[in-house]
Amino acid sequence: MVTRRTFLAATTAAAVVQSGVKAVASQTQNDATVNKPVVLSTWRHGLDANAAAWKVLNNGGRALDAVEAGVRESESDPKVASVGYGGLPDRDGNVTLDACIMDEAGDCGSVAFLKQIKNPISVARRVMEKTPHVMLAGEGALEFAVAQGFPKEDLLTDDSRAAWERWKENPPKEFKPEVNVENHDTIGMVAIDSHGNLSGACTTSGLAWKLHGRVGDSPIIGAGLYVDNEIGAASATGVGEAVIRAVGSFLVVELMRQGHSPQEACRLGTERVISKNPNWRDLQVGFIAIDKQGRIGGYCIQPGFDYAVYDSQKGNQLNRSESRVKKS
Repeated sequence: MVTRRTFLAATTAAAVVQSGVKAVASQTQNDATVNKPVVLSTWRHGLDANAAAWKVLNNGGRALDAVEAGVRESESDPKVASVGYGGLPDRDGNVTLDACIMDEAGDCGSVAFLKQIKNPISVARRVMEKTPHVMLAGEGALEFAVAQGFPKEDLLTDDSRAAWERWKENPPKEFKPEVNVENHDTIGMVAIDSHGNLSGACTTSGLAWKLHGRVGDSPIIGAGLYVDNEIGAASATGVGEAVIRAVGSFLVVELMRQGHSPQEACRLGTERVISKNPNWRDLQVGFIAIDKQGRIGGYCIQPGFDYAVYDSQKGNQLNRSESRVKKS
């Protein structure tokens, strides 16, 4: 005999099963629409970096390994004057490097004010994996790198030395970064792998002719880079002090958490940087971002910021970012 109680129990159970089927179907559909793998990175030298990262991603590799391999390409290239070997020095002629890396689990590592090591991103990863710390700086970072087997090298190339010598002939009385001149730049890279996991890396030699000891946003988790595997990842480029004031990359990821697309999150993040920096018309800041669906975005203050994107659909392409200031 079917009582009211057994009828309700059976109906409820059927509804739960049906709901579960719908949820599974919806999840399967969502997974099918994810564009993966994808890697994107800042500036024109991001094309070569993306190509190195894609070798890892295209073989089913981990996003963390891909972003490390990608930015190492720029760090090792002496023609890239804003990152690693060949980076332009501070006003005293010292090449000092900053980098950070973050994986899908939220683990992260960072080095700041590091000298004589060509690939600071790999040292940052060792900090993440081999120590209980997040950041090492200065002499301590160098000692750790050497202990980990990284060789000391002279990072000041002939071209960078010549540029520094020319700058010393007529140094400005007041330091002011130049907008869109790639002597103050970063390579930031974020990626989603074929497993749907996100990671990011950020590395730089910092502002050319900076005060000795200056550190920008690039090694600071939340400023130069942030990854949340539930939501997305973002990286910043440009004048680091302006990014730090807005905790820029964390902000962009949180805006995606609120439901904004990566493109809109980058735009809103840039607007926040503008609101925190009264001199915003005299500086450049840009963001790139990717979400869990593999959607991407990029936005900046001044025109002229490019970012590179590599996926299986369109290959490796350079995109011109939208900007708050329009080209006249």
